[in-house]
Amino acid sequence: MKQLFRRKQYSAKDHSSGLLRVLGVWDIVFFGIAAIIGAGSFSSLGEAVFRGGPGVIVLYIICGFACGFTALCYAEFASRIPTAGSAYTYAYASFGEIMAWVIGWALIMEYSFGNIYVAFSWSDYFTSFIGRIGLHIPEYLTVSYPEAKKAFFGGSQNLELVNAWKNAPLLGNLKIILDIPALVINGLITWLVYVGVKESKNFNNIFVLLKLFIILLVIAVGIAFINTDNWFPVGTETGEASFMPNGFAGVMSAVSGVFFAYIGFDALSVLSEETKNPQKNLPRGMIISLVLCTVIYIILTLVLTGMVDYRRFEGVGDPLSFIFEKTNANVAWMEFVVSLGAIIAITTVLLVFQMGQPRIWYAMSRDGLMPKKFMEIHPKHSTPSFATIITGVVVGIPILFTDKSFILDFTSIGTIFAFVLVCGGVLLLPSKEKLPGRFHLPYINSQFIFPILFLGGLAFFYFWQPEFFHNLMDWKDPNEGEFRISMFFFLLINIGLCVLTLIKKLSLIPLMGLSSCLYLLTGMTHNNWFWFLVWFALGMIIYFGYGFRHSKLNRETNGGLN
Repeated sequence: MKQLFRRKQYSAKDHSSGLLRVLGVWDIVFFGIAAIIGAGSFSSLGEAVFRGGPGVIVLYIICGFACGFTALCYAEFASRIPTAGSAYTYAYASFGEIMAWVIGWALIMEYSFGNIYVAFSWSDYFTSFIGRIGLHIPEYLTVSYPEAKKAFFGGSQNLELVNAWKNAPLLGNLKIILDIPALVINGLITWLVYVGVKESKNFNNIFVLLKLFIILLVIAVGIAFINTDNWFPVGTETGEASFMPNGFAGVMSAVSGVFFAYIGFDALSVLSEETKNPQKNLPRGMIISLVLCTVIYIILTLVLTGMVDYRRFEGVGDPLSFIFEKTNANVAWMEFVVSLGAIIAITTVLLVFQMGQPRIWYAMSRDGLMPKKFMEIHPKHSTPSFATIITGVVVGIPILFTDKSFILDFTSIGTIFAFVLVCGGVLLLPSKEKLPGRFHLPYINSQFIFPILFLGGLAFFYFWQPEFFHNLMDWKDPNEGEFRISMFFFLLINIGLCVLTLIKKLSLIPLMGLSSCLYLLTGMTHNNWFWFLVWFALGMIIYFGYGFRHSKLNRETNGGLN
């Protein structure tokens, strides 16, 4: 049993590899902006606004703080262990091998399935854009098979999906329905990442500048159309003008859409071995990009909700172009510009995720938990070539038989789970010597602060929403039951953390990150947990069938014997 929890001790020799160190602090910032501002701002922002109204900016601030605490924990690990592997590497150093495998397996899920969803979104915007310039691709070549089938037999009002099923050619008894744009962009991005990180950096920096220009243009043009009355619409329940027309519960119901806007910033930590002076540049780049993106999301939300009544964003998948349609601001040229901007924005998200995935496999292979082929470095391009190709295949094949809704639900839980382990892992790290030029997470004694914050917040919430506590053990409603069970364990774990910090005087920043991320996990449904556990079980089979026996630590412990 002890062998499963062996920790890896990282030294200077672990920080060197065949990867090229070409990334500076602003390259990291640009990769961060590329990952965070993409599908979240150009698609899921509309649903978040509809659910929470103008007050959804409060949720962006909450998620920004939660991710900020987590980013500081990532930065602390990155300053100590500047190697490729992200949370996988950090878990290996703090929790041991079995948990490192679990988190590595979860990150493979996050990056692979996340990019499948982003590829689908890219396809939607690309198809819409070329439609505006007078070109047309048959519907059955722009959607996935299960989406078209579900829409047709479910009586959907989405004519694109229904027509795809009706008009698709037959191969025997099989309808030919596949998302060609999603497959093509996956192939092109895989090729770019294969060619090299320097080329990827230059491509990314240009696209991020274009994306930021378009977003600033949206803000600049949109300000002229703002009606401040839209920021205080009449609430559906109270009948009174309010910044939160659906109450705080309505704001919190948008948590999945808002959190999706932030996933991906953790992908920056996999670039450690390609960053110049990673102990200094990586932490700075992560924090700067997170702050900038949070401010941009808040301003964008204020512009959107000021231009158009929040209730009109129901089902809107392209909110930034929607506000300039004929029925709204009626600025046709901005519709065109934003559609093009969405393609650019989502392309950069694909790039960052597609860079992250191979480097997770590379790190796991270097530790012996994956076959050696995955740590193969291309002699010319200095990239993990085989792992990059397999990433393209792993993302490409599911595009043929999955749909966006399943992929989106399946992605978030692995990301939050990684955040929980990173924040928890920092609490287990020993103190280190402060060295000039390196990031150092400040220690704030949480012995009394955290219990006061948690119990004080709980008391405030009790007086604000007393019915929540009265129905805490009521499982009659299945959906409520799923949420209440998660919330019950959240309260129980945090009470335990309060007791632990009174005894151990834990550091406040990672503790707040841990608590915040545990709260985000309460939004995961029964279905999310089921598929996550299926993926986890498959990972355990692979680990005990291959990884445990071939682990480098295992061979070292047994004198080089397998």
